[in-house]
Amino acid sequence: MQRIILSVTNDLTTDQRVHKVCTTLQKMGFDILLVGRKLENSIKLTRNYKTHRIDLFFNNGFLFYAEYNFRLFFYVLFKKKNILLANDLDTLLPNYLLSKFQNKKLIYDSHELFTEVPELIHRPKTQFVWLKIEKYILPKLKNTYTVCQSIADYYNKKYQTDFKVVRNIPKSKTQNLKPKTQNPKPKTIIYQGAVNIGRGLELMIDTMQYLENYLFIIVGNGDILEDLKRSVKNKNLKNKVQFLGKVTPKELKKITPKADLGLSIEEDLGLNYRYALPNKIFDYIHANIPILTSDLPEMKRIITNYQIGEVITDRDPKKLANQIKKILESNLKTIKENLIKAAKILQWKNEEKILQKLVNNLK
Repeated sequence: MQRIILSVTNDLTTDQRVHKVCTTLQKMGFDILLVGRKLENSIKLTRNYKTHRIDLFFNNGFLFYAEYNFRLFFYVLFKKKNILLANDLDTLLPNYLLSKFQNKKLIYDSHELFTEVPELIHRPKTQFVWLKIEKYILPKLKNTYTVCQSIADYYNKKYQTDFKVVRNIPKSKTQNLKPKTQNPKPKTIIYQGAVNIGRGLELMIDTMQYLENYLFIIVGNGDILEDLKRSVKNKNLKNKVQFLGKVTPKELKKITPKADLGLSIEEDLGLNYRYALPNKIFDYIHANIPILTSDLPEMKRIITNYQIGEVITDRDPKKLANQIKKILESNLKTIKENLIKAAKILQWKNEEKILQKLVNNLK
């Protein structure tokens, strides 16, 4: 049996894209080994394929990336393998070197425009290093895929590559999606995902000042969580904004369908955000809740193609509040019907066919 070793820089717990890829490859008959890192709060994993977490001395900054790439190289070096699958630019260098040194096939899954994330845009020296790695390796890769068409087009134009698109879509519809007999009071707005800069969370907290009988729930953790909590306290909005923290995917599937509106209102802070197609959009679709997104190409395409919500028309808090009220106080029957139709089409079983074809025809 051929073995594929996949590598990521996270602790494997909540990375549903990589988990779906692993189960698809396992279904194809491959022996799977998924490698990530171990954190202090990492919970025990129960997977039907092999996993390994690397213990590190450093867990952030340059030293983290340097140590992880070094340890990853030597861990994988002595493991049996036929194919390597690198997830994102921060695991690509050791996998590329191993593929050349040991003559192994290499697959690359780009989850985002790594060199264009806000954290790197404001650190040009660090960004320069990653760009050097990207420019050196990407044009040489033959087996590549990414999360949306805009990112594929960007790489294919810049590096003359052939990125395919495998979107990060749930495996199946959430169960028990019967329409609510009555809307709960207050109406609930949900954001799920990383609590970082550029996600529109500050804007939404300001918007809550103009929404009566509405509750905003933030599910996730990140760099600006404590800042947001202070803002909520200072604006006296503790009865309107709740922070649920980081939850497991299983718990999230129970929480999301209870909301009335799902948010994905990222700011246009560079190409990575501009071309983003967040996982949460598909989670909202499968939870059968209307969606409000930013006026950015990939998000807008999903909303308009399937008619399952609205695109923000103005980022002024008062005007945004009025748009939210208009969405939720109107007749949602058509949107709900469209969400059900979209969920039947937007499923992993359709996306994995592209992945299977790529793996069956490795160059």
